[in-house]
Amino acid sequence: MITLWHNPRCSKSRQTLALIEASGTKVKIRRYLEDAPSLAELEAARSALGLSPIAMMRTGEARFKELGLRKDSDDALLMQAMADAPILIERPIAFKGTKAVIGRPPEAVNALLSD
Repeated sequence: MITLWHNPRCSKSRQTLALIEASGTKVKIRRYLEDAPSLAELEAARSALGLSPIAMMRTGEARFKELGLRKDSDDALLMQAMADAPILIERPIAFKGTKAVIGRPPEAVNALLSD
């Protein structure tokens, strides 16, 4: 089963979901804007992705600038910002076991489908 942090208003998120469904893999959808991940869940996602916090963020979001964040901001500050404002989390994120990928491009999810 794949868990997908999903925003149905995002075309890349919808495309990623379509690829998962077309593969026949079961998917659990989490609308992360409505059901925001905790800081601990974000830390687990970071570990599964193998990325820095800034690589997990939508730096072009207005909220990023409103919060005074920069690409060289402290990792702990960036992680807390995502917990406080989930709109900052890059989407979608697909999880399977201890692995995760960001669905940009949507085909990145294929790495989880082949496992």
